[in-house]
Amino acid sequence: METAFTPSLLKVLVAALATFVLGGLWYGPLFGKLWQRLVGLSDEQLESANKAKVFGLSFVLAFIAAYVFAMLLGPAPAPAFAIGVGALAGLCWVGASFGINDLFEQRSFALWAVNAGYHTLAFTLFGVVFGLWH
Repeated sequence: METAFTPSLLKVLVAALATFVLGGLWYGPLFGKLWQRLVGLSDEQLESANKAKVFGLSFVLAFIAAYVFAMLLGPAPAPAFAIGVGALAGLCWVGASFGINDLFEQRSFALWAVNAGYHTLAFTLFGVVFGLWH
């Protein structure tokens, strides 16, 4: 009988924080203005957002995603496997899900590419953390 695997909370915390660093770069200097234009948000709208709510809940959701992804990988995945599964999960599960929504919402391919690109790299980072840290 198998026992349940409980991921290390420290590893999950590091993985979730890594995606926050990536997000700061991705939606900041790399693609921030493009993303902002594609979703139709003004500087004033972004500034008026409840940042504690947005960042706090985003971190909780990143933590949940990292935790469940760690459960999927198991206690000591091979690095290449973990990184590959991360890339595939980001592109083929998250990216495909965004694609379905974007098609029905008649959003642009460029917006899909920005958002799916971020999540592909975020899940790849999860794989890096969990694959290298045993």
